[in-house]
Amino acid sequence: MERHLPEKLQTQQPVKSAPEPLHGLSDFLVVSNRLPVDRVSTDDGGDGWRRSPGGLVTALAPVMASRDGAWVGWHGAPDENLAPFHHENMDLIPVPLSNDEVELYYEGFSNSTLWPLYHDVIAPPEFHRTWWDAYRKVNRRFAEAAAGAAAQNATVWVQDYQLQLVPRYLRQLRPDLRIGFFNHIPFPPPEIFAQLPWRQAIINGLLGADLIGFQRPGDTANFLRSARRFLGASVKAQQVHVGDADGAISHIARAEPFPISIDVGQIQELAARPDIIARSQQIREDLGNPKTILLGVDRLDYTKGITHRLKAYGELLHDGVIKVEDAALIQVASPSRERVESYRLLREEVEGMVGRLNGQFDTILNTAVRYLHHSYPVEEMVALYLASDVMLVTSLRDGMNLVAKEYVAARADNTGALVLSEFTGAADQLKQALLVNPHDIDGLKAIITRAINLPPREASRRMRSMRKQILAHDVQRWSSDFLSTLANEAVRDDR
Repeated sequence: MERHLPEKLQTQQPVKSAPEPLHGLSDFLVVSNRLPVDRVSTDDGGDGWRRSPGGLVTALAPVMASRDGAWVGWHGAPDENLAPFHHENMDLIPVPLSNDEVELYYEGFSNSTLWPLYHDVIAPPEFHRTWWDAYRKVNRRFAEAAAGAAAQNATVWVQDYQLQLVPRYLRQLRPDLRIGFFNHIPFPPPEIFAQLPWRQAIINGLLGADLIGFQRPGDTANFLRSARRFLGASVKAQQVHVGDADGAISHIARAEPFPISIDVGQIQELAARPDIIARSQQIREDLGNPKTILLGVDRLDYTKGITHRLKAYGELLHDGVIKVEDAALIQVASPSRERVESYRLLREEVEGMVGRLNGQFDTILNTAVRYLHHSYPVEEMVALYLASDVMLVTSLRDGMNLVAKEYVAARADNTGALVLSEFTGAADQLKQALLVNPHDIDGLKAIITRAINLPPREASRRMRSMRKQILAHDVQRWSSDFLSTLANEAVRDDR
């Protein structure tokens, strides 16, 4: 059947040609900025695909296989159109992006406007109308691709802050669909969100969903307060009554926290492998077998508090509380958004701090900070978790922080200590971590010192409690809880 855009959308800038979708066959769709595959070179010199690492793909792959699933997203190369293709029980529907759109929609509005705004303005957000125009246009394209691929009454799950307008566009195109949205990053309080010139359009976009999921109860409350304040919406409990153009209630959108987790089984399996255990022992030997290895694993991002961590650690070395012969810090800082100026400046600052610390405190045999500006496979990450005595997570603002959960899952012997920022979503679940305000450098120094000297019995008690929580709440439970709630909301809405 031929589809027509609603009149309101027809008046806006036309969309570039979208990929030819799989024609209405998919009962379950995921829509995200990126497809769950990475392009690789094959043995014969051609191109192939492999599944991307990450909990989201792991959680949703079984759902895809059992429900005629499809995934809509960009395949990672600008100015290239690809036809839909099949990979490992998933139909993949590439959405094309031009090089200009990557710059304006992704690097611009998504990561230089929304990202800093939603992370409590740690860095100043920029507001540009050309970025907003690109964001709207790309969101429409994603919605059209999903609408063309979805079967009648299908379930569509839209992911994250890059696609906040998709739910409303999708509801206008396909009102029969059951639509969910999950925001993986924090949602700011209304006092901060108020700065966004397009705040009403963003709230309206999200309210196109039947169920809107957030990482923390506070994020949920922030969204509901914003819906009431900026739209005058009727909010009762966790439900927003959404009206149509005539003021009648068209549907009810529910907002609720669904804290995401990790693939616990995979981490446990890797942590028990003899070769990974041997690799963890080799890491300690390569560092000179210090009494204590501290570990930080982050994307190189200003929200992660890496400079705060290095400052506190450097002062402990200067004060003589930590000696380079006894302790070493491994800092993994995987490359991130290197074309964005604020990230280039952060890299220079971090590398400058590391250089100064190592220049001042290194010996022939020992290094203060082993800085690794690389991305590593999960096997190497688990080896690092096993090798480390103290995990440092000092984020200034974080939707969840799955590294903290991975570290706990890997510690099957209940050893080790987790220093965890109270500004992470993980702090809500891992209450037995050593919680810290990373802005308080003296407090951070004190908690690092406590973690290094934590009595084994207390360390075991804390780790056992955290492991119990994570084992009961893995990423498969997260996706199951969200999708079952979405199904129940749609049933109630139909009555």
